[in-house]
Amino acid sequence: MASIYEQALGAEFRKLHPRIQERFGFDSIDRIASIGRGTMDRIWYAKWAFAPLMVGASRSIMFPQGGRDIPFQISNYAYRDGFGRETVTWLRAFRFPRTIRKFDATMIYSEKRSRIVDYLGSKQHLAVDLELAVAPNGGVRIQSADQRFYERWIRFPFPRALTGIADVCEWYDDELSCFRISVQVASPIFGPVFRYNGTFQAAFVRMDPHEIPLEARPLREQSRE
Repeated sequence: MASIYEQALGAEFRKLHPRIQERFGFDSIDRIASIGRGTMDRIWYAKWAFAPLMVGASRSIMFPQGGRDIPFQISNYAYRDGFGRETVTWLRAFRFPRTIRKFDATMIYSEKRSRIVDYLGSKQHLAVDLELAVAPNGGVRIQSADQRFYERWIRFPFPRALTGIADVCEWYDDELSCFRISVQVASPIFGPVFRYNGTFQAAFVRMDPHEIPLEARPLREQSRE
């Protein structure tokens, strides 16, 4: 079975750096997880966005805190969700001196939309269409597109002008022998909102379905894409 990222990129997937192909090329059948640990050189947020970022922090979606040389862990688990969809969880933990901040998401490949849909946070309230491309450095570039809010019977698309547009690039640095990541979130109206960049090492570990930690699954799964 092709991973959700290979489905999204098609033949372009083979143009990725071999180490990036490994990180983005596994699925639930492989019964492995990718666990990365490293340091974010800098984490920054816009002070004007403190209130909305605090709301996001309560749902494990970004946070209003910054710093330098912040220990970082990223855990990726592949499994079939309650609706039978191939899913990859992204658990990101940033260890600040007095607290741990989290930025969690679950991704699926939507046949209906012919792209990856990223459910942000612990209850999948926010669904974001993702556009993937191969970066010139052999990394994978991920950009957010349309966004939708779901809460019980409530459903509405976010106007583009009111969303935070994410631009993410993850690549492998052969000189430093490590993965690098750069994340930027900006408002079309107000400008930069949140960003971080740094390096990490990642390794595969054996992970049978019953061994996937409970925190890897959202508190609520959303059927709507």
